[in-house]
Amino acid sequence: MTLEEAILNRRTTNGPFRPDPVRPEHQRRLMEAAAHAPSHFNSQPWRFVLIERRETIARIARIAGASMTRLIEGGIFFERYRRYFRFSQEEMDARRDGIFIDHLPAPLRPFTRQIFSDAGLALMRRLGVPARLGRDNEALVRSSPLLMAVLLDRAEYRPQQLSGFYSVFGMGAAMENIWLTVGELGMGIQFVSTPMEIPEYWAEIQALLEVPEDLELMAVYRLGYLPEEQRRPSIDWSSRERKRLSQYVFRETCCTPESDTLAEPTR
Repeated sequence: MTLEEAILNRRTTNGPFRPDPVRPEHQRRLMEAAAHAPSHFNSQPWRFVLIERRETIARIARIAGASMTRLIEGGIFFERYRRYFRFSQEEMDARRDGIFIDHLPAPLRPFTRQIFSDAGLALMRRLGVPARLGRDNEALVRSSPLLMAVLLDRAEYRPQQLSGFYSVFGMGAAMENIWLTVGELGMGIQFVSTPMEIPEYWAEIQALLEVPEDLELMAVYRLGYLPEEQRRPSIDWSSRERKRLSQYVFRETCCTPESDTLAEPTR
């Protein structure tokens, strides 16, 4: 796989992984890839915890499932993220961002556009959708052969100072290195985001991982080898659409959008 192929084929895995343990040499390659990311003054502020112990993964899975149920049940998730959802191909073609909601549990499909309303939320509660999504989320995390926690050194990560930005920038670069290497190894990766949404659940994971005072827990990911056939989850949060150049690139100043087509060379 070339670098360009790795970049253009990078994906988030929303479905299950194979049960095979992640080989030690592959875990090492991921960590070495992270180490070669750029960082401010070569500070390398990132730290990683690799988690394979089944009981620890099961506990994090329960937290992930409970947090998903609570976010959906209380309407918190949709209130916070409704601006990212698209409900028609036309809307997606125009915006080229967010998530196209074209795959829902069968009972909800006739009510696609209403799911973010109070009536839609009440319907989801009656149909048991929050609990179902929570169980789905727990099962995905529980079945993952490897979890990876990402942390930052608090000596570098000071959010009110420029070092906070530099640290997050470096962590992002390290994670992109990991993400691209994952694809080369026939693996997948997904951000386990729901516990972060509720402070007490995030605190549970910090305690479980025995995070010391000098480190800040930033994220948890699930990793594993991809099955040959990947089923779409109950609600597919992924999207392969990307903005056109004219929507995010400008020429010389912010007043001149880049053309979507390659200009003819001057003669």
